[in-house]
Amino acid sequence: MLLIEPTLIQQRIDDLQDQDLYIHLEMTTGAYAAHLDSTKHPAATFISNATLRYIHGSISGEGPYRVGLKTELGWVYSEGLTHYEETEQERLILAGHDTQGKLVVALQLSKEPF
Repeated sequence: MLLIEPTLIQQRIDDLQDQDLYIHLEMTTGAYAAHLDSTKHPAATFISNATLRYIHGSISGEGPYRVGLKTELGWVYSEGLTHYEETEQERLILAGHDTQGKLVVALQLSKEPF
């Protein structure tokens, strides 16, 4: 994965606007390993292959980045994004890694289910 280039990601977000898409959105604070450290509060969120059509999308921040997707009825919002998958042309795959390189957040959009 490469560090996010906001201009490139904004273009990819614009290219997917007003289309029926599948979304994968995941966030974890290390919930999988919380049993090893009781001082950590385990938290995680996971949505996979839900459908979404957004009427406006944008990336903002100076890194880590935020992506907001406005739908007709509400918003999808993801923060802490640092990297994107450069080999994917049909899907937008964004991720946020902590200072140790561990995945903290993932946001993926695709015309096909994941």
